[in-house]
Amino acid sequence: MTPPAPRPRADRQVRPVRLGPRSVVALALISAIGVALFGWPLLADPGTGLAHSRDAPWLFAALLPLLIAVVIATIADGGMDAKSIAMLGVLAAVGAALRPLGAGTAGIEPMFFLMVLSGRVLGPGFGFVLGAVSMFASALLTGGVGPWMPFQMLSMGWVAMGAGLLPGPHTLRGRGELALLAVYGSVASVLYGTVMNLQGWATIGGMSASVSYVPGAPVGENLGRFAVYCLTTSLGWDLPRAALTAILTLTLGATILKALRRATRRAAFDVPAAFRTPDG
Repeated sequence: MTPPAPRPRADRQVRPVRLGPRSVVALALISAIGVALFGWPLLADPGTGLAHSRDAPWLFAALLPLLIAVVIATIADGGMDAKSIAMLGVLAAVGAALRPLGAGTAGIEPMFFLMVLSGRVLGPGFGFVLGAVSMFASALLTGGVGPWMPFQMLSMGWVAMGAGLLPGPHTLRGRGELALLAVYGSVASVLYGTVMNLQGWATIGGMSASVSYVPGAPVGENLGRFAVYCLTTSLGWDLPRAALTAILTLTLGATILKALRRATRRAAFDVPAAFRTPDG
């Protein structure tokens, strides 16, 4: 009879999705494409006529295969199984349900703190897929499907992935870890709003010359206009989002982290399956 596989120790961090070579290549590819999609207003030739509103259906059609490629890459690396996919579905459903709670209220979005905590415990690969899938599910739930959705999926994926790349995943615990996650969540919340501004800034008409996008202008000049645009339009939404993320992380973070780590230990994601044969 084959002895049962050993359970992971309670003090060891377990990650359902480990980053192998294929996963790293897939994440690097989709992130590079995302940076190009967001940053084109600063670098594109003014005669190209690019516009996110017209390109969004094509971007979405390209994004889904890339997300599937990330999942396939992690499976090929031995990093995702049925238990990981089940946890992905549960957390994505919770994140999608949390987002509408603050919809339309000064940028308050409680799903951010869950994405940060999940990415911290479950790793950057799982975090990226979780962030993108959660945003997709929340858009379907709230009817928020539009040209902005592919960009929201990428941005939320980066938020959760970044949490998984923070230092000290195996050693930093307690108040120090909560403080690190609160600071990261605050910064990521502001950066999320800043990056999302690029999605529509170049296509919005009727703005003052001091904040509008000027095709063909030097990068430094457009960056200055973009900074003023962010300060005068979205900062009032970004700062409340950052504050709420930090408060929820500091108050509920210890409980959520403990629950996520207990779930990963009990699921034994990194323990290979072993089958017993009946005696005799």
